[in-house]
Amino acid sequence: MRRAFVFAAAVLAPFAGYALAGPPAKSEEPDPHAPVSYWKQVRPIFQANCQGCHQPAKNKGGYVMTDFTRLLAGGDSGDLAIVPGQPDAGTLLHAITPQDGEADMPKDKAPLQPDDRALIAKWIAEGARDDTPKNAVQRIDAEHPPVYQRPPVVTSLDYSPDGRLLAVAGFHEVLLHHADGSGLVARLVGLSERIESVRFSPDGRLLAVSGGLPARMGEVQIWDVEKHGLLLSVPIGYDTVHGVSWSPDGRLVAFGCPDNNVRAVAAETGELVLQQGSHNDWVLDTVFSRDGTHIISVGRDMSTKLTEVETQRFIDNITSITPGALRGGLQAVARRPGRDEVLIGGADGVPQVYQVFRKTTRRIGDNANLLRKFPPMEGRIFAVAYSGDGKLIAAASSFNGRGAVNVYTGEFDSTIPELLLKAYAGKIASAYTAEEKAAIEAFTTAEVKLVATTKITGGIYALAFHPDGRSLAAAGEDGRVRLIGAADGRVLKEFVPVPVGAVQASTTAVGAGLLASPGPKSRARGASQANQ
Repeated sequence: MRRAFVFAAAVLAPFAGYALAGPPAKSEEPDPHAPVSYWKQVRPIFQANCQGCHQPAKNKGGYVMTDFTRLLAGGDSGDLAIVPGQPDAGTLLHAITPQDGEADMPKDKAPLQPDDRALIAKWIAEGARDDTPKNAVQRIDAEHPPVYQRPPVVTSLDYSPDGRLLAVAGFHEVLLHHADGSGLVARLVGLSERIESVRFSPDGRLLAVSGGLPARMGEVQIWDVEKHGLLLSVPIGYDTVHGVSWSPDGRLVAFGCPDNNVRAVAAETGELVLQQGSHNDWVLDTVFSRDGTHIISVGRDMSTKLTEVETQRFIDNITSITPGALRGGLQAVARRPGRDEVLIGGADGVPQVYQVFRKTTRRIGDNANLLRKFPPMEGRIFAVAYSGDGKLIAAASSFNGRGAVNVYTGEFDSTIPELLLKAYAGKIASAYTAEEKAAIEAFTTAEVKLVATTKITGGIYALAFHPDGRSLAAAGEDGRVRLIGAADGRVLKEFVPVPVGAVQASTTAVGAGLLASPGPKSRARGASQANQ
């Protein structure tokens, strides 16, 4: 779920990031006679290849490469990694230089390109100068967590399968709370400034996080929930990544990218196992099929696509690709527990349920997988969810500073009538008779019931049902988490998930005092004011 810079004024946020939708801008060719820049040339190499394993949250061998002083100092061996002016005197250059085709760093990956190694060696030979801009220096880690002057926009929420914990996306961190909102359990502070989505693994032992450094890199993190430790950091691309999801067996993690690709990695190793590029715009959310053999993805290109995991092959457009069938991009997707049916929501504000696997051959203009559509919400839908038993569905929306959470019944007969199957199989959509059109409308709106609605000041961008199905958590623009009764829409409790103003007693005081907020998933949500 989604993207933007940290802005000093929230009024700018609705316009944030649209210029970033394409590939990164081409930088000017560096002067070959000019000194090598650490900030512009060397740091991006380390960021893309090394910092996933050598950062404060996961410092393999005691070596941290995100802090310049520690980058030079080296790790547990006690040997200096970099000796300015003496490339061969430090351990780093030896570690990244392959012997018989393999290098010690990056571990279990292809060696750095020869040009990259030569650039690093030249930088060291020139004195390994740190030209990091003063306004770019920040220190945020577990010992120096973010300090907030106001609650940040919340972009994602998720309950642990046992119902004990609620994960809340913050700035540079995920906050683990007791599920009843009674207190903070842990702060998982990582490399990514912007957290786009959080999801517990099916067994609840791990937490997957997608996000990144806007316009610089994407990242997928895997955390040990019990030990609060970072197990895996996978750098991905040049902008934040979205909509993380787990395969049912907990072995794979899928996510969407701003380069229009769906990707999946092995949860244990971070190895890329799937990349599929059939979308025509950013991919914002993903979910696996019931048996884990397929990935369903939605994006800004107004489509819901089906990808086969084993072959990495695009299989089908689940939703209609006919202009007007869906108006605007899709933000969110959730699968009904135990069934291959998905709930989607997006810019047109209409929650809709689709079957994942079609029963008829695709015809021009058809929308044959549609099972139900619900009355439109005001504004855009940013989040959708199913209760654990599939009997309820929920959708969250935002419009002009107003938010809403609607709960609907998820129980209905999803058997497509024979009349419709024949029409879908034998005709293009424009040839349907009046009787067939009426039958489609009657079927897709049958048994649709609004159970509860909750109006909230400020847009809602994150939503999750408690595993018991009796309540759900919602959060968004104002940074407050609200626990809502599923049956009546009553707000049972609300709380601010981050320590505001001063660090809580259970955390270490922050020296630098960087505060910020991730912006909205859609780059059109608003951002909390940052202060340095």
